[in-house]
Amino acid sequence: MANCVQCGRQLPGLSFGRKLCQWCVQHEAAQRGEDIPFQRVEPAPWVQSQSSSMIVTQGILGINVAVFVAMLLGGVAMLDNPSGQDLVHWGANFGPLTVSGQWWRLLTCIFIHGGLLHIGFNMWCLWSLGRIAESVYGHWTFATVYLISGLSASLASLIWNPVILSVGASGAIFGIAGALIASFYLGEFSMPRAALSGTLRSVMVFVGYNLFFGAMIARTDNAAHIGGLLMGLLLGALIAKVAPGHDDFGRRVAVLLVGVLLVAGGVMWLQRSRADMFRRPHGMGLLDKGPADVRAGGEPGVPGA
Repeated sequence: MANCVQCGRQLPGLSFGRKLCQWCVQHEAAQRGEDIPFQRVEPAPWVQSQSSSMIVTQGILGINVAVFVAMLLGGVAMLDNPSGQDLVHWGANFGPLTVSGQWWRLLTCIFIHGGLLHIGFNMWCLWSLGRIAESVYGHWTFATVYLISGLSASLASLIWNPVILSVGASGAIFGIAGALIASFYLGEFSMPRAALSGTLRSVMVFVGYNLFFGAMIARTDNAAHIGGLLMGLLLGALIAKVAPGHDDFGRRVAVLLVGVLLVAGGVMWLQRSRADMFRRPHGMGLLDKGPADVRAGGEPGVPGA
């Protein structure tokens, strides 16, 4: 079957010679101010109650900066490379301690950074992607996707290499990028696909660029990037297909609960499979042997965003 040249939707059968779907024809008529009494053009389902406010993005950024300043005032060498002991003290993700029962580190580590350059790049990415994602998904959905993606990133880091220190917000940021990719491909927007292609291209470049350089740089925790990205793709796809509207509160809660259950299942699996590998004294012994292998959750850039 032929596809609409403007939005890419599949045209009905026997649409010989047609280039635009009826949806785009009506949309263009509405843009010209023509009255179409038989069917109005629906707005994008995610932005029916869209707000330009970035309150959640600003709040998350503020928490990260506040933690950074607190660590700096507490004597941590945040302008250079902080020690592994200092990062663990502030809540870094470290397998021997996390798996031994300090599961809160899965969350706290996404608000901790390993230096000025690290937090600077991550907050730039958060601001660039957050302003788009928060307007698409709304405040509370955006915040929940961010946190669940961050937890998934921390879990993926532990599963891949549980004896490293992992800090940084980029796993959660990758989750937001994944959710945006899913929304752009699967969602229904009132503007033609061509108008979205620039933003989609920027997000795709962000993901590809940082995964590539993450694989090249040994001190980048690419497992966290991939874990956050996969969770974001899953949640974004489910929201697009199951609960696209802001008023679909119950369905959105159910979708996000799927992410929570996956994280909980990962914690249970990790606890059973890895608990015997680490005990608290042994874990602290690994940390005290020498300079810790600290993996930053990436120092990504946002090319073209």
